[in-house]
Amino acid sequence: MLEVIKAIIYGIVEGITEWLPISSTGHLILVEQLIPFEGTSTKFFGMFEVVIQLGAILAVVVLFWNQIWPFALTKREREKEGGKGIMAWFKKDIWILWFKILVSCVPAAIIGVLFDDVFDELFYNPPCVAIALAVFGVAFILIENWNKGRNCKVTALSQITYQTALLIGVFQLIAAVFPGTSRSGATIVGALLIGVSRTVAAEYTFFLAIPVMFGASLLKVVDFGFAFTRLELLLLVIGTAVSFVISLFVLRFLMGYIKKHDFKVFGWYRIVLGIVVLLYFGVFAKA
Repeated sequence: MLEVIKAIIYGIVEGITEWLPISSTGHLILVEQLIPFEGTSTKFFGMFEVVIQLGAILAVVVLFWNQIWPFALTKREREKEGGKGIMAWFKKDIWILWFKILVSCVPAAIIGVLFDDVFDELFYNPPCVAIALAVFGVAFILIENWNKGRNCKVTALSQITYQTALLIGVFQLIAAVFPGTSRSGATIVGALLIGVSRTVAAEYTFFLAIPVMFGASLLKVVDFGFAFTRLELLLLVIGTAVSFVISLFVLRFLMGYIKKHDFKVFGWYRIVLGIVVLLYFGVFAKA
């Protein structure tokens, strides 16, 4: 029962921090130190913290279904598309959006497949995570100050070009290399820098997470193997389910928040958390 409670806590933390640009990795590292799983294999947590993101993905799918489902299944939808024959069954704008999302995935996919284990070994440690938290926290504050009063060039998803999509993918690559950067944080910062509005940057980040998280989860499960114990499978299912439920509320909150506020509060939070992580592990490393 204690391990189940821990899985619920992990799911809550994941559901909150995956979508807010504050780094789920940084928070999960802290939680793992405070309440580590007992009775699981040594590799389990590395897989668990990635796979429970599938719950967060499902929340995006549920909330934004009409914006991401590319097939026109009803007669009304097909008439709206205005196509003839088989093409009437395809929502052209959504297919184009998905092609752009795939372009954004290319940099992280190539580097992740080739060097994922190397980056984990080099950078998946408290000091690197703390530095990434603080550095991108400063970046959020500076970019928001620089962006204040400027007119955004991209105010709708349809205005994102393939070039813009690739540039956002390059920023996402930073998060793939340096844990603690925050995937959503990196992509949003990159999008703001190249003139994308906050709302569009956030929505595009949500949609981009679908193939990225699914691919990362698949790689982790394959690397871990499918020999789960009953306890490990139970913890994985519970963590994923809780992550899904919490993500539903967080996504709704964030989309409402950014319509009236900027991201600077998240920048300050990241800086404080980075300092906390650095101090916490510095003290305990000496103890």
